[in-house]
Amino acid sequence: MALVGAFIMPHPPVIIPAVGKGEEKKIWRTTQAYQKAARQIAELQPETIVVTTPHSVLYADYLHISPGSSARGDFSQFGAKGNPEEFSYDTAFVAALTDESKKAGIPAGTFGEKDPAVDHGSLVPLTFVNEVYHGYRLVRCSLSGLGPLVHYNYGRCIRRTAEKLNRRTVLIASGDLSHKLKEDGPYGFAEEGPQFDRQVTDAMKSGDFLRFLTFDSEFCDAAAECGLRSFMILAGAFDGLAVKPDFLSYEGPFGVGYAVCSFLPAGQDESRRFGGQYLDWKHKSMQKRREKEDGYVRLARLALETRVAEGHRANLPEGLSPDLLDKQAGVFVSIKKDGGLRGCIGTIFPTQRCIADEIMHNAVSAGLHDPRFSPVAKEELSSLVYSVDVLGKPESVPSIEKLDAKRYGVIVRSGERCGLLLPDLPGVDTPLQQVEIALRKGGIRRDGAFRLERFEVVRHK
Repeated sequence: MALVGAFIMPHPPVIIPAVGKGEEKKIWRTTQAYQKAARQIAELQPETIVVTTPHSVLYADYLHISPGSSARGDFSQFGAKGNPEEFSYDTAFVAALTDESKKAGIPAGTFGEKDPAVDHGSLVPLTFVNEVYHGYRLVRCSLSGLGPLVHYNYGRCIRRTAEKLNRRTVLIASGDLSHKLKEDGPYGFAEEGPQFDRQVTDAMKSGDFLRFLTFDSEFCDAAAECGLRSFMILAGAFDGLAVKPDFLSYEGPFGVGYAVCSFLPAGQDESRRFGGQYLDWKHKSMQKRREKEDGYVRLARLALETRVAEGHRANLPEGLSPDLLDKQAGVFVSIKKDGGLRGCIGTIFPTQRCIADEIMHNAVSAGLHDPRFSPVAKEELSSLVYSVDVLGKPESVPSIEKLDAKRYGVIVRSGERCGLLLPDLPGVDTPLQQVEIALRKGGIRRDGAFRLERFEVVRHK
């Protein structure tokens, strides 16, 4: 069997003594687990090590594979001195993986490299491997903004490539867990942080790879997780195989979760074809979500589905509430697919005769005319999740102290330029973050003069 083992490993640069300068002692359990995992890899004697990393070049709709015959990497960006480590790439594996991905309909390949240096997401685990094992060739793969099933099937392609080339292959899924475990950590605290870490480490311990695919995206955003898509690729590499997990460590003293776990193949197991199980789960989840949608969200869905599937504007349905028919307001319609944004268009002030028309107009605009995305295709409609924000009247505020990232959206204005950000968004926890993002969206200089406004919304999901 070409895939001889896989490992989940974190990538804190502080664990490298030249970077940590003593701080690495606070995560000594992770160090010990790394060393044990490295010895296991040495025992497996892989010819090729494939690393999936969140810190290589990241694209929304493309899985990048590092090109070339070799690359170097060091920890100088983290203040460490020393000679760079050089790695030889398995060019035959890269070419075969690109071809295998193309056959599977997965957008993956070697185009678009921005920095050839080996990233720290790869370099940290490989530093421990290199202490006990040499002679392998490296394949370095990025993650993407594509959905869970794409990453899972990409893992299947990695294994098929290893089998076709008859390469003894180890996969390292590089990824930290939540970044929001402690108030005094670099990213603060969110209750979803420790919850995510408990759930994902339980899945590691039991080999429950379906769980990797079915985490709620908003929950993951709130937890500020790092490595889940790496873990999805690992799951796909074991498609149809039983696994023997060995959970080696977990700790998070710096406010970021670090887990180390090894997985060895243990024979065929047809019950572990998680791609189809994920599609069944997703279908049932979408049915439940649709059953809970209120009239505002149903209008958004009706408008876009009618326009895309039938080519004409939907008529207002009968029986709408007076709030939808008799009132006016600015409205934002947001559309997500597989947890990622697929379109968002809105109006600060009303432009239509009623809120219902505002929703339907902006839903079509979000799906077809958001310049950041290609127009929604008919085959995507069943996978889309909608939310509708009805805006209250904006009011001027004298300073950032009058903002609240959870309660108020923010508008920044400078001359004719304007930037807006909705409230209560995953990963946006402070008014300062809100304002900085709104300034970027409006193309307004942070060090220039600008005015602040705030507004409340009623959010419908």
